[in-house]
Amino acid sequence: MQIKSRVHNNTLYVLLCGELDEHSASYTKLTLDKLFLGTNFQKIVIDLSELSFMDSTGIGVLIGRYKKMKDKNIPIYICNPSSHAEKIFKMTGLYEIMPKIV
Repeated sequence: MQIKSRVHNNTLYVLLCGELDEHSASYTKLTLDKLFLGTNFQKIVIDLSELSFMDSTGIGVLIGRYKKMKDKNIPIYICNPSSHAEKIFKMTGLYEIMPKIV
């Protein structure tokens, strides 16, 4: 798992590259938590265009980050989901809490 980020116009953009599963969950969780504590921003956009695989552990990581940010009134949006991620987000209803944006 590789995680890239940048802040632009009060938005934290995060790109997840690789597989989000039980092997990368701890690293992803810690890295996202550090990013989310960083610079001031008003929303988060997670780009899933380079996410090749995600299992239930990965879903748990994203839901956990959503809950932390919800407490701070910072919404999380999803953009450019890979076909695999799109299928999971639709099937699980995750788009209801983390909407897809263009």
